[in-house]
Amino acid sequence: MYRFIFYSFFIVDGECTFGELMKYVIVYWSRYGNGKKAVEYLSEQLEKKPGEAQIFTTDEADPASLPDADAYIFSAPAEAFRLQSDMKKFMKNLEGLEGKPFGIINTHAMKRNWLGSMEKLLTKKNMKKAAAVDFRVEGDPKTGDALPENWQTRIDEFAQHL
Repeated sequence: MYRFIFYSFFIVDGECTFGELMKYVIVYWSRYGNGKKAVEYLSEQLEKKPGEAQIFTTDEADPASLPDADAYIFSAPAEAFRLQSDMKKFMKNLEGLEGKPFGIINTHAMKRNWLGSMEKLLTKKNMKKAAAVDFRVEGDPKTGDALPENWQTRIDEFAQHL
């Protein structure tokens, strides 16, 4: 299978320069598939920017040696009225990402989201927030199909800030 990547170009002060391919690393944790569905769609949108996205679960990635990227995205649900414990532990153990931009995604079934907790953990690592979005799941989250009706539009907007 071949993948074609188109580069954009810009004219600045009479000189033509080519846009660079942005690199993104997405790390997520998902129990029922709602978060997985969101990050897979996000990856497709980032590749259209143009960009290159690598997706890892918290079990697959090492927080001390993530691949180099232009931005990092972290996605996790809220569980038991707090940020999911595997993602919290992962974020606490991040190393070497000082100054890097991040985006955060939180899925939850409560009135309150946990974006603040995620942001606090990452800013303690001297990372810089670029984007955040939360999704209150509707219906039975166990179906893996409980994201709200406008979720793709909100991911599109989120991707524009990365």
